[in-house]
Amino acid sequence: MLSAVSIAAVVGLALSVAVLITVLSVINGFERELRERLLGVTAHATVWLDRPAMIDPKREQVLEASSGVAGIAPVIEEAALASGLDKVSGVLITGIDPNRHSAVSDIEQYVQPGGALLRDGQFEVWLGARLARQLEVVVGDHITLVLPTPTVTPIGLLPRQRRFVVTGLVSTDSELDGRAAFIHINDAGRLFRLGDRVAGYQIRLDDVFATDLAWVAAEAAFPNRVASVRPWTRGVHGNLYQAIVTQKVTMFVLLSFLVAVAAFNLVSGLIMVADQKQADVAILRSMGSGTSVVLRLFFLLGLMLGVTGLAIGLMIGILLTWSLPELLAGLSSLSGRDLMNQYFIGYLPVDIRISDVGMIVGVSLVLVVFAALFPAWKATRQLPVEILAHE
Repeated sequence: MLSAVSIAAVVGLALSVAVLITVLSVINGFERELRERLLGVTAHATVWLDRPAMIDPKREQVLEASSGVAGIAPVIEEAALASGLDKVSGVLITGIDPNRHSAVSDIEQYVQPGGALLRDGQFEVWLGARLARQLEVVVGDHITLVLPTPTVTPIGLLPRQRRFVVTGLVSTDSELDGRAAFIHINDAGRLFRLGDRVAGYQIRLDDVFATDLAWVAAEAAFPNRVASVRPWTRGVHGNLYQAIVTQKVTMFVLLSFLVAVAAFNLVSGLIMVADQKQADVAILRSMGSGTSVVLRLFFLLGLMLGVTGLAIGLMIGILLTWSLPELLAGLSSLSGRDLMNQYFIGYLPVDIRISDVGMIVGVSLVLVVFAALFPAWKATRQLPVEILAHE
């Protein structure tokens, strides 16, 4: 019979492995959503000119042909206020060319209804879905975009403003939904009084981490004209990505210690089993069994317990990870609160990676092997004569 300590060690190992798989899968989910969703709808880098300038096809060709650049699109971007019937909210207005913006962003995939347009001169706007709810507007309603720059009128200074019709809602399930307002770049030129000039260019890179190439490309295309280059790594998303990567490494190391503690609890359990079975071991030894037989028996027992705990932990961890999004959604529904509203996405992402599971299994097996060796070796050190003399 196995001791209660051995059973507790198996349970502890299973829970430790399950927790490690679940935590790493959630961190992987956030990393995946940041890379694929946020970096899919936002530019990898933006080149801001020292002053708005007319579009120059030759300079654009140089920029787009630069090493590492996958696509470019002109942009105008300014902060403003959006006003519905009786609601007001801050927005980030982005003027885009609908015919070219797909080269740097996948935002159109998240616009509802599908096929929504931004037509030149029609003053149409795509609003973030959460922003639209805050303003209490839907597709077809009108909003007013108010700029902080005043306009001189006969009655004094008044804020510059323009009425737009909402033709689409952007639903990415990310923080973008709470602040984004996309309009046609020519309408943005009229609104900000830039005419046909643009403020800069958004860039998509072949390698999202090779942001230094954006500086090289900008200087080649606009020598002495670049005011700044804003890569995604230098903003909130860059800090967030670094935090996610650091957290993943830290959590793996810390939770691996938890697995190690559970694995080495097997040592105590197996030593107790060895003490309980020392008479049986002595009889086996006196009947001619060698120390290698005893060593294999206790080692296989420890390995069996460890592998059992590891297998149970894998099953629990995978099942728990798969069910976590539904569990969190259920808790949010029961509590009436959005439990993910403080994160950059509105749901709990999970991503079970084979590489991580393999690493967990490998580390756990190594710890289990070391934990099983000592009790097996200790069982072979017992002298049959001394043991049987006290029986």
